[in-house]
Amino acid sequence: MLIPIIVFIIAIVVHELAHGYVAYLLGDTTARDAGRLTFNPFAHADPVGTVILPLLLVAMRSPVVFGWAKPVPVNPYNFRNPKEGMLLTSLAGPAANFILAAVFAVPFKMGLFPPYSVPWTFLLTGVIISLVLGVFNLIPVPPLDGANIIASILPDELAKRFMRLQRYGFIILIALLYLGLFDKVILPLVGALTRMLVG
Repeated sequence: MLIPIIVFIIAIVVHELAHGYVAYLLGDTTARDAGRLTFNPFAHADPVGTVILPLLLVAMRSPVVFGWAKPVPVNPYNFRNPKEGMLLTSLAGPAANFILAAVFAVPFKMGLFPPYSVPWTFLLTGVIISLVLGVFNLIPVPPLDGANIIASILPDELAKRFMRLQRYGFIILIALLYLGLFDKVILPLVGALTRMLVG
């Protein structure tokens, strides 16, 4: 039961740290000033998304564990090009999760550990959870990264209208999950990506 929780914490820390670090490289020090450029999981923890939901999923023996962390604070006006800066910063989190999944897959694919051993299970869990977080965060519903990516490429007026959905974001996500988004879209995609990475 501890393996999914440990892997989940690693994956969300990497995700949020990537957001903050890319923003910092592009000229925005907001995340650094808020103490978010750190591997300390407590700096990124959200009581519901990082603690309660993952624990419930593990207790319910869910095949995957997912959730969220506190969003990294970003001030787009500190970027030389605000829209480009937000696009790159938003892409950084999911990209970091996909890279992390590939890193987890390397020793797994090399067959360094016997099947179903603790290291084998840890690595496979790392691949799956990293992919789930990467794919989930690309959903174009505010406040997920996918919505920020879409807003960054839309004309300003359309972007403002689109981001007004943020007040309904949680309700929209719940409705999409109820309609089978996770089972019919996310899990099949994660399954295909997992097979590509680990064989």
